[in-house]
Amino acid sequence: MILAAGEETVLLALGANLDDPLRRLRVAARGLGEKLSELRASAVYRTPPEGGVAQPDYLNAVVRGRSTLTPRELLDLAWALEAGAGRVRPYPGAPRTLDVDVLFVGETIVADADLEVPHPRWASRDFVVVPLLDVAPEWRDPRSGRTVSEVAHAAGWSSSRFPSVLEAGELLSGTRS
Repeated sequence: MILAAGEETVLLALGANLDDPLRRLRVAARGLGEKLSELRASAVYRTPPEGGVAQPDYLNAVVRGRSTLTPRELLDLAWALEAGAGRVRPYPGAPRTLDVDVLFVGETIVADADLEVPHPRWASRDFVVVPLLDVAPEWRDPRSGRTVSEVAHAAGWSSSRFPSVLEAGELLSGTRS
């Protein structure tokens, strides 16, 4: 396989809990598939909301692909997908039609006011770590040096932590077994 110059492995987290969340995740995955090559998707997990107001459970997944997009361009793509899904941000922790977070862009480290890569809270979020186990268990955080598997093992998290709605890869196929 020949890779484009500057192409990096990228990992993004997807989440939704409003307005047909599974459809929202599928549309987002298709949108990412238009910009990323070698796209793979984790299982889709049903996860409880964390803190805040009472709201429906979330559906969460992680996608892995390859891209020449910069972290800023990936963030712009994430925000465009969220806007296309009608995302509003009335307050922190609000229910959402779609959330797309840039987790990793190769070994790149970014610390800007509105963009931090690796995502600063990835390792503390079971709803991110569990799907990451499906597509990147040996991925190493360039800041801490820990792998996804090490983070999951230390926290006692595994794929049995949440019920899966779709198996790994099915988010991209649009089929359900």
